[in-house]
Amino acid sequence: MPTLLGQNQYGKAENRVVRITRDGDTHHIKDLNVSVSLSGDMDEVHHSGSNANVLPTDTAKNTVYAFAKQHGVESAEQFGIHLARHFVTSQEPIHRARIRVEEYAWARIDTPGSRHSFVRQGQETRLTQITFDGSSWEVVSGLKDLVVMNSTDSEFRGYVKDRYTTLPETLDRILATEVSARWRFNWTDGERETPDWEESYGQTRKHLLQAFAETYSRSLQQTLYQMGSRIIEHRDEIDEVRFSLPNKHHFLVDLEPFGLKNDTADGAVYLAADRPYGLIEATVLRDGCEARIPADLTNL
Repeated sequence: MPTLLGQNQYGKAENRVVRITRDGDTHHIKDLNVSVSLSGDMDEVHHSGSNANVLPTDTAKNTVYAFAKQHGVESAEQFGIHLARHFVTSQEPIHRARIRVEEYAWARIDTPGSRHSFVRQGQETRLTQITFDGSSWEVVSGLKDLVVMNSTDSEFRGYVKDRYTTLPETLDRILATEVSARWRFNWTDGERETPDWEESYGQTRKHLLQAFAETYSRSLQQTLYQMGSRIIEHRDEIDEVRFSLPNKHHFLVDLEPFGLKNDTADGAVYLAADRPYGLIEATVLRDGCEARIPADLTNL
């Protein structure tokens, strides 16, 4: 039975790069995890094993480190753009490059005279994916593992009930989630001026958090939509936002066996359940735009 080669790609995954910039006694850190994926005229290497069109993955790794030194790391997005352009324009068999970058945040330790001591910040990770096919660009950025909580101003009631429903309605609950979000930029033409990637990330994150904090939530879906809408309304460079929000359930602990009343009037004690959890996912789009971010964010 004849077979055909389908979509294929190869590259070097998870190149850990720490770039230290020294401005006199003041140091700056960019801490990245960079994955390179290349595709193009690669049929023969699959059919016969000929490596004539194959740029070694070790070379891709070396390029990442060399570019970190040569070009610096102005932003995760700009670094990815440098790499994608290089691989597609310097290697004829390579028609498309996809660069994924995770960035880990460090904060300067605030002590007198300390300009080179840092502490890693939380679990939040900044993300970007750059795709270039020789003519057009796609930049999708975002974040993951951003844990947020509202200790009130959230309710859950009026939902469908059947014979298996045991969850009681509530007018006052904790709303907590671990935000995974991706947003797609409308910058696709390399001749156009690029957005200010650092400013864009900071402002997008700010609007996301402000919408979460300021929304009286009747459902996590409502909060998600408000977060996405606020980003679209305030950031002209973004056309699409995709969220995956696990509902971090907090249940009131039954303390009646100990003669204790546990309600929310004067504060309460909760069980933080890690699983199972509700998982709320949706895309918010600028009017007239098409959704392009995959529904499954697992590998994006």
